[in-house]
Amino acid sequence: MVQIIESQYKEILAQYIREQSEQNLYAGQILSRQFLQENVQPEEVISMHKAALAGLHGELPDEVWHSFDLLIEMMISYGMANRERQSLVQKQEELRVEMDLASHVQETLLKTQRPEIAGLDVGVISVPSRAMNGDYIYFVYDESGSAGVAVADVIGKGIPAALCMSMIKFGLDSLNDAAAHPSDVLGVINRIVEKSIDDSMFISMFYGQYNAEDGRLTYGSAGHEPALLYRAETDTFEELRARGLLLGVSPKAKYEDRSVQLHTGDLVIAMTDGVTEGRTEVGFIDHEVIFDMVRHKKDASAQEIAEYLYEELSRMQQAELRDDFTLVIYKKS
Repeated sequence: MVQIIESQYKEILAQYIREQSEQNLYAGQILSRQFLQENVQPEEVISMHKAALAGLHGELPDEVWHSFDLLIEMMISYGMANRERQSLVQKQEELRVEMDLASHVQETLLKTQRPEIAGLDVGVISVPSRAMNGDYIYFVYDESGSAGVAVADVIGKGIPAALCMSMIKFGLDSLNDAAAHPSDVLGVINRIVEKSIDDSMFISMFYGQYNAEDGRLTYGSAGHEPALLYRAETDTFEELRARGLLLGVSPKAKYEDRSVQLHTGDLVIAMTDGVTEGRTEVGFIDHEVIFDMVRHKKDASAQEIAEYLYEELSRMQQAELRDDFTLVIYKKS
């Protein structure tokens, strides 16, 4: 086959030297596709050209032939580098396909349904900075008016983080109690995490439990970013802090319950540090900037507020998220 290709190339080259026509160039293009099919390497093409030219014009100066020798050596190195690059591109594409599949599986397995509770408006947004999301939101609610929400952040990204999230969902599903105290929920999940994951991985979590009968939110935290409470009556913000170690640090970790009374128009914003630690070219985005955004949209629905915060903070960072962006908003109506 190689001899046939060499003969075809010599004939095309001879015709082009005589005529320089578009038809000759087109014939060369067709033959180049055959080179690809037969896996002819760049240095082999140059050797083929050199041999054909020697057969047609053997009287060329020695300098011309020496230049071909140099070009052949260069193409050998180029061909090796190009093959390595193509192999890497193929592996990257295979990895991308696997990550897309894993992301789809994660989204399906970790899907949760936002609560439908009278007097409570819920907004949710979670946008991963990579293919796999290292943040997780979980809802549980019942007909009596209790609505629990977990917002978690794995210290680590990628597939290991996704596996941790699956384990958290399993633990929360096994509890399946919308009225459970946050301290109890965090304690159970902590013991599961401590037994099951590598010592180098930890998880932070905020857990809030809303009771529609009295309008109170009871909350706890496992080393998580403090939730924000916006008071509509006074137009002020306060942080909802609670003591507790990260999940997975110690099986004996204790978590406390705290509670706040919510009034009409009040907002509870639970989030991960991808929201509060956003950065622009001049530094971190100040919390007052986020407060002003919330004030600007305070009369909108919880979902509209969540989407507005994401859009504005993303715009300020030129749409380049450095971390997963997740927040949940409870709005008392």
